[in-house]
Amino acid sequence: EMAKNKKGKAKPAKVKHRLTRAIPVGAQLPCVDNSGAKLLNVISVYFGGSRLNRLPSASIGDLMLVSVRQGKPELKKKVMPSVLLRQRKMWRRYNGVSVFCEDNGSCIITPKGQLKGSAITGPITKECSELWPNLSTRASAVL
Repeated sequence: EMAKNKKGKAKPAKVKHRLTRAIPVGAQLPCVDNSGAKLLNVISVYFGGSRLNRLPSASIGDLMLVSVRQGKPELKKKVMPSVLLRQRKMWRRYNGVSVFCEDNGSCIITPKGQLKGSAITGPITKECSELWPNLSTRASAVL
């Protein structure tokens, strides 16, 4: 079952550990699900924190607000929530291993936290699958 806050909106299933933040506001990400969107533009990061003159940025498993830049005409220019599944920036796991993915990837979710498409292309990370268990069932592999 999906974790929700009081208003029924999507939120991660458990507390997220600190990971190296890689995707700042304004970045363009490929959409790795089959919802019809191709390119996403990051507008804001939920729980991104703030510091004077520093752009809020996302790491794996973070909930972001994105707009669709390329894709199906009915999705273009729409603002929707998204989860970061992969990042190229190296991060360190708690067992001491440093890991990175070969590309960045994000998927669009509904406001309730369900995947908008029906499948995710490529693997998702272990950190993301722990935070979003319903997304890991649709992925081909977990890194």
